[in-house]
Amino acid sequence: MQDTMSWQSLQCELERLAYVASDELAMALHLSMTLGRPLLLEGAAGVGKTEIAKALSQLQDSKLIRLQCYEGLDASTAIYEWNYQRQLLSIRASHEVASCDRDLSIDEVDAHIFSDKYLLKRPLLEAITQDEPPVLLIDEVDRADEEFEAYLLELLSDFQISIPEMGTIQATSKPLVILTSNGTRDLSDALRRRCLYSYVDYPDKATEMAILHKRDPDIDSRLATQIVGFVQALRKEDLEKKPGVAEMLDWAAALSGMGIVDITDDPTIMQSTLVCLLKTQADKAQIPVEVTQRLAGSFV
Repeated sequence: MQDTMSWQSLQCELERLAYVASDELAMALHLSMTLGRPLLLEGAAGVGKTEIAKALSQLQDSKLIRLQCYEGLDASTAIYEWNYQRQLLSIRASHEVASCDRDLSIDEVDAHIFSDKYLLKRPLLEAITQDEPPVLLIDEVDRADEEFEAYLLELLSDFQISIPEMGTIQATSKPLVILTSNGTRDLSDALRRRCLYSYVDYPDKATEMAILHKRDPDIDSRLATQIVGFVQALRKEDLEKKPGVAEMLDWAAALSGMGIVDITDDPTIMQSTLVCLLKTQADKAQIPVEVTQRLAGSFV
């Protein structure tokens, strides 16, 4: 893909890879790639934020490096750590050589053991030391602690990482950085300033139909209409966790696999398949058979 590709062309290329991006998202991606700026994607779980990084990696034929964030994530897991076992073995070997030859200075030992040979590269350091620009996905950054955001600022600003024992590591190639957030906590202003931003919302009916047909081109058109209509209606109910696009696709695969061509044929079977869409006991209780039939009958 050429750097000069327009946002409309990028949108078409993504659709060819079965990712249907809105105009706003396609423009945000285009600007991120053109300006070399990280892109923060915010939105509910299951709307396709993670999938966009996978699609971009496929589109650019580049490596996808993923950092899955979680509470307690620290630098040794996300950036780098030293291979202490190999360092200790090297120190012992150095002492044995020194006893037969000459004493090694502390500086010489330090320069040896604190070298790239003993450095374990974690996702962030790995991303900036690739020969070819990868796609770096920092997934669910809002799940990490606020302190972890400080580790990201140097990378997002200057595409470099400081290692006390070695100095500053500059990027050999500039990764395309995609950060995702489900909105479980507010992100710092410092992190937001370093990123372009786009909110990924639930798709409208036409877009969701296009997504379903791209992912499952053989699905019966009538069944596809029923699936998308039901899910769109279900999201309007008072649920703890509204089903995302991922859940819709799972449900479509389940119904197709069971040979169902009309979701209103068997209410019992229909209700049992809602395990694909409803992910909490409270939501299951909120959608009894009567509600399911009402939602299914509202667009049939």
